[in-house]
Amino acid sequence: MTSGLWELVLQGVWVTVQLLFFSSLLATAVSFVAGIARTHRLWIVRFLAGFYTEVFRGTSALVMIFWVFFVLPPAFGWQLVPMWAGTLALGLTYGAYGSEIVRGALGAVDPAQKEGGIALSFTPWQRMKLILLPQAVPEMIPPFSNLLIELLKGTALVSIMGMGDLAFSGNLVRLALQESAEIYTYILLIYFVIAFLLTRVMRGLEKKLKAGVGKAPQKKPAAVQVPEGSGVS
Repeated sequence: MTSGLWELVLQGVWVTVQLLFFSSLLATAVSFVAGIARTHRLWIVRFLAGFYTEVFRGTSALVMIFWVFFVLPPAFGWQLVPMWAGTLALGLTYGAYGSEIVRGALGAVDPAQKEGGIALSFTPWQRMKLILLPQAVPEMIPPFSNLLIELLKGTALVSIMGMGDLAFSGNLVRLALQESAEIYTYILLIYFVIAFLLTRVMRGLEKKLKAGVGKAPQKKPAAVQVPEGSGVS
C-alpha cells in the first residue's frame, strides 16, 4: 500500500480508539448505575433498571445505531454527529450487559459482610461504598474485559453511518486497490493487537485491585508432637 492509504488506515484506527474510549466510559457508568439499581430495596427502581436492561440487551446494536442516527433526528429536530450517535448507541447497549455483571458481582458478596455493615449502623450507601463495591469490583474485571473486547468489535458497526473508523477505512482501501485478502488481513491484525493490549491492561488492573483487598494467608497450626510412651496413638 502507498503511504497515503496507510495514513487513511491509521486515521481509521484513531477514530476507532476514540469511539471505544467514549462508548466504554458511557457503558461503564450505565453498568454501575443500572447494576446497583437492580439491587435497590425499592421495587420500582429495580423494575426500571430491569426494564432498561431487558430492552437494550434484547435488541440489536446495529438497529440501535440506525435508530439513534436516522430515526431520532426527525422526531426531535436535532442531529447527532456520527461519533456521538455511535457512542450513545454502543454505550447504552453494552451498558445493559455490564449491568448484569455488576448485579451478579454484588450478589456474590458474602451476606455476612452486608450483615456486618448493618450491625455497624452503616447507611445503604455506606455499605455499598465501603463494603460491597471494594469486594465486588475485582470480580467484575474479567467479565468486563470480555465485554470491552466485544465493544471493540462492535465499533465496526458505525461504518454504516459513513463514519471513518477502521472498518470503513479498510473498505475504502480495498476499493482503491481491488485487493481484499491483504487489506482485511491487515485489519484483522490491527483489531487483534488492540484487543491484546486491552486484555493486558485489564489483567494488570485485576491483579492490582485484588491485591488491595487480599487476605494474608493463614498459617497452618504447628503439629503437636506426642512424647513416646505416653500411650496416645
